[in-house]
Amino acid sequence: MDDISFDDFLKVDVRCGVVTRAEHFPQARKPAIKMWIDFGDEIGERRSSAQVTAHYEPEALIGKQVLAVVNFPPRQIGPFMSEVLVLGLPDATGEIVLITPDSEVPKGGRLH
Repeated sequence: MDDISFDDFLKVDVRCGVVTRAEHFPQARKPAIKMWIDFGDEIGERRSSAQVTAHYEPEALIGKQVLAVVNFPPRQIGPFMSEVLVLGLPDATGEIVLITPDSEVPKGGRLH
């Protein structure tokens, strides 16, 4: 993997948001959940599709704080436009676990 500069890192805008709505995404090629995430007044609500069905049910995601990259271009995933990239890490079997703050933080807070 190539080294990047600190200025490169600063270009990636990672923010905290709260999931306001979530539902299964049966049209996705791999099992996924559609999420609507509120990033506060500055950014507003954005949508994302995430392959997190091994660890999460849509109703359990409501109210959960998640981290996402908010400055990638939108990406069409089947009939759904994903506007942010929700961040996660693979567990021991490769299934994605969402990255969340361990204490509540304000919506829209930027990762430092």
